[in-house]
Amino acid sequence: MSLDEATTRFLLQMGEAGAKPLHEMSPEEARVTFGALRDLYGEGPAMARVEEAVIAAEDGGSFGARILIPAEPPRGVIVYYHGGGWVLGALDEFDTLGRQLAQRTSCAVVLVDYRLAPEHRYPVAARDAYTALLWTAGAFPGLPIVVAGDSAGGNLSAVVSRRARDEGGPAIALQVLIYPATDCDLDGACYSDPENQLLLTRDAMAWFWDHYAPDPAARTHPDASPLRAADLSGLPPAVVLTAEYDILRDEGEAYAERLRQAGVPVELRRFEGQMHVFFTMVNVLPGSAAGLDFVAGAVRRSLG
Repeated sequence: MSLDEATTRFLLQMGEAGAKPLHEMSPEEARVTFGALRDLYGEGPAMARVEEAVIAAEDGGSFGARILIPAEPPRGVIVYYHGGGWVLGALDEFDTLGRQLAQRTSCAVVLVDYRLAPEHRYPVAARDAYTALLWTAGAFPGLPIVVAGDSAGGNLSAVVSRRARDEGGPAIALQVLIYPATDCDLDGACYSDPENQLLLTRDAMAWFWDHYAPDPAARTHPDASPLRAADLSGLPPAVVLTAEYDILRDEGEAYAERLRQAGVPVELRRFEGQMHVFFTMVNVLPGSAAGLDFVAGAVRRSLG
């Protein structure tokens, strides 16, 4: 299937804006450029309650979180880790998406503002992500927990799911991995396919890794590249979304297959005609609504 018309139009508009390629920007420039997309999303649904929290980190620092509660009482809680290559992303940029998830699932949503690279390199984001899971379990005792995230956030969701298993952490009812980054190998077929060089390119992914984990040895650790974990058995059921035109497509689907081989229930769907970031482009790309429907349905089924 060819790239859908809405995505093609969006990419043409981005090209006409004349922004530099991501890999030629500084992190500060990239944060401003991509943060401006938030204005396209509009306001999300009204919530019964919205709270801001500050969470103490493992290393003595701290990071923020926003709690979105659509109705009382929520049926569960979704810990959501945003994408952005561990370098980009802020709470306001994911607020509309979080509100949509909360409304569609009747779950509280905790948007995690984990600390970003290069100011905070690997493994800070991974450790903050797990700390946020522990905090959520304490803040919502007795509620089933779903971990979810897109791209780098999908990576963090996979990492915290394995750490919770290994350390006897909070029970996770479902892990939702949205075009997750699962491996540091940039030489696969997806990375070299010219059709996949869209909003996320091979050069951009190299830029992200260079900021997040500049040490090549660190990149191969399972807490950075979860596809390289030796044992994926005993992990929570997984929902994995991939996009047809995405350099991360193959590694996301490879991770889903590894989970299946380890006996983990997996629901995998490749969204045809879509590119990386389609899921988070709420009210901009029709594919986002389809992705949200798929995720919300999976969460509702998981929570009964």
